[in-house]
Amino acid sequence: MCGILGIFDVPPNTSQSELRKKLIECARRLRHRGPDWSGYQLLSRAPEGAGLKKSGSGTLLGIGANSSSELTISEGGARGKAQHAIAHERLAIMDPESGAQPLFAAAQRGPDGTVTVEEASVIVAANGEIYNYKELYAELAADGFAYAPKTGSDCEVLIPLYLKYGLEGACAKLRGMFSFILYDQRTGFYGAARDHVGITSLYIGRGPDGTVWIASELKAMARDCPSLEQFKPGHCWRSDTKDFVEWYAPAWRALEGLPAAPCDYAKLREAFEKAVERRMMSDVPWGVLLSGGLDSSLVASVAQRFLKKKVAAGAGQWMSALHSFSVGLVGSPDLAAAAKAADHIGTIHHPYTFTLQEGLDAVAEVVHHLETYDVTTIRAATPMFLMARKIKAMGVKMVLSGEGADEILAGYLYFHKAPDGAAKEGEIPNFKGSDLGHFPLAPDAGELFAELKDKVKQLYIYDCLRANKSTMAWGVEARVPFLDADFLDVAMSIDPREKMIDVKAGRIEKYILRKAFDVPEDPYLPKEILWRQKEQFSDGVGYGWIDALRDHAEAHVSDHQFSVAPHRFAYNTPRTKEAYYYRQIFDSLYPSLAAAQTIPEGKSIACSTERALKWDASFEGRADQSGRSVGVHVAAYDASFDADADTKKAVGPGDVGVAF
Repeated sequence: MCGILGIFDVPPNTSQSELRKKLIECARRLRHRGPDWSGYQLLSRAPEGAGLKKSGSGTLLGIGANSSSELTISEGGARGKAQHAIAHERLAIMDPESGAQPLFAAAQRGPDGTVTVEEASVIVAANGEIYNYKELYAELAADGFAYAPKTGSDCEVLIPLYLKYGLEGACAKLRGMFSFILYDQRTGFYGAARDHVGITSLYIGRGPDGTVWIASELKAMARDCPSLEQFKPGHCWRSDTKDFVEWYAPAWRALEGLPAAPCDYAKLREAFEKAVERRMMSDVPWGVLLSGGLDSSLVASVAQRFLKKKVAAGAGQWMSALHSFSVGLVGSPDLAAAAKAADHIGTIHHPYTFTLQEGLDAVAEVVHHLETYDVTTIRAATPMFLMARKIKAMGVKMVLSGEGADEILAGYLYFHKAPDGAAKEGEIPNFKGSDLGHFPLAPDAGELFAELKDKVKQLYIYDCLRANKSTMAWGVEARVPFLDADFLDVAMSIDPREKMIDVKAGRIEKYILRKAFDVPEDPYLPKEILWRQKEQFSDGVGYGWIDALRDHAEAHVSDHQFSVAPHRFAYNTPRTKEAYYYRQIFDSLYPSLAAAQTIPEGKSIACSTERALKWDASFEGRADQSGRSVGVHVAAYDASFDADADTKKAVGPGDVGVAF
């Protein structure tokens, strides 16, 4: 991954020197994402009379007839008045030697010598990885649009894809994680796009002078844009319409009813294995994050199997052994479980510990890097942030991680309370009780499926944001196999009744994933890891971590400060002193209301949406993001726990004071 920044439509009286100075100043705030090289490009106005060529279907394409003499870029910057600027801060993982960005279209000629692509006609600055880039070059050639790239960068394939299929069409072809900015020099068109669920971070803003800003992180534009928002995942933004266009619309999301496909364990396993193998593409040393939970352990196990095959075939490249990394307080559940998993899988394991004070000292920096004040995100991101620093010191630039499985496969503990019912043979079409042994499928999984769809849709605000920014703070790229678009299609098309939890029947959270990898003749994981109860990362690093954060906030936020929180923070008012503590740090760094509004309002229990708070009466007063707030946790908070205690104390019994 990298850091990208685009500043477009600057006022006509802006000089090149002014624009370049502003570009470098703002891009520098992204350099932690790309410490390996910086690339800056100024762009002048589009040629007079240039216009986008349209296909017969009306799709805006990049193919035009402008000659190279009309192109507006030059070696030293731009000819004439600069109107746009693009910056790229590079983390070199693929083709470290020649893949510097921005990338420029390479001149191409057809068999008859006719120019098919003008030199530098299209410019791209990209963040992320395109795992199927080799297949795409082959597909382009087979479709009569052969393209010989200038570099070995996987992202250069974006140029011919745009030229052939247009912006949205290009995105639909990609398998990977990405956000990119594209400029077509022949027409003056510019656009940007973000991957299907927002694995990579991206923001868009408007300056008071009408400029359009697009950047990997808020900090690059927050001081210059009174209007800010997170760039919509699965969308493009186009300069010709000044609006978003959706390019990712999977069939499972548009369903009016429920998916009906029975779970095929072999198909689910194979789809995940393919997702892991795709993400092993690298020209630098890489490793795996291993918490000892089901998800990260499966990622590590599958990666180890593929790496062994590659090494045996003489394709080990930079490494012949897999390194794994875990983090926690001394004696934490995750450190113990990770050691067991690593021993079984055979990784070279690196367990890192941190003290409560080290974690507390890092919180303000975590808020700075993550650009959020969401409680559960900061709780989980702080240990991950500390671990990423240790990983970078080892010389590792990329890791595989297990985010996404809980949102796709109903893994959080609150899913134990999802509304269900008893089903009998004959009540459900094509269902026979023998299909699932003694377990009767719940007749109504509509609430669960709606929750899963919303959780996937919100990943870019929470788990993806955490995984991306807490690692990229130190120039380490996290790749997430569970969020592979093809795996998503397989997993989200399974009848959601198969994801319902019935502990009495032996079906705990993520049962179908566990069952898919329960292969006794060739075990992927030890039984105690494969069937380990879900442990949220912020809990698994040590139960004392969240308690320490609450105590720290209590010591730093007075009762009076908290009592007037609705006056200071009218939007998304903090409901606990811990939330207030994070919010005031965020506000000191990103003081605008627009910045605060990049994080949505809403209560949660154990990472749920607000919908789930209505699922069970036991959730009343326990709307805390920790998994221990749900009674089914093996170390659940006792009956005295009250997530609303701070609010009740501030208002007082029977008070008509400030409303929260």
